[in-house]
Amino acid sequence: MKGSSADIVIKNKKASHDFEFIEKFIAGIQLYGTEIKSIRLGKATIADTYCIFSEGELYLRGMHISEYWWGNLNNHDPIRDRKLLLTGRELRKLERKVKETGLTIVAIKVFINGKGLAKAEIALAKGKKEYDKRETLKRKDASREMDRMRKSK
Repeated sequence: MKGSSADIVIKNKKASHDFEFIEKFIAGIQLYGTEIKSIRLGKATIADTYCIFSEGELYLRGMHISEYWWGNLNNHDPIRDRKLLLTGRELRKLERKVKETGLTIVAIKVFINGKGLAKAEIALAKGKKEYDKRETLKRKDASREMDRMRKSK
């Protein structure tokens, strides 16, 4: 079914360059009606998105969802913090790791699942140093070159 809302995937390409992922989670996102409509149209970005804890709840900060074209007065704030829906055990585990070890939580991608619900893939991450970033790029270039050599044979 081409063009369905289940095909919508909004990725944070910068995250894998800047961070080393330790553990990944899938979380629901609490949205308003016009927000989910904008996401289904692909009108969202998560380039500089990260997660914060507030009163024991996890929120997505920095996600931009454009206003819905037909939303009139009931439109949403494009850059508001959005609550992530995780189990209590997952929330406690993430909060402990962030406080104790100084790790951060970044959004990797936002997608619409088969039931039509918006989900966010988040990761417990550790920031990469500059030399780690260069090493990652070298490895990618080397593997790309090896693939080219295999295809040319």
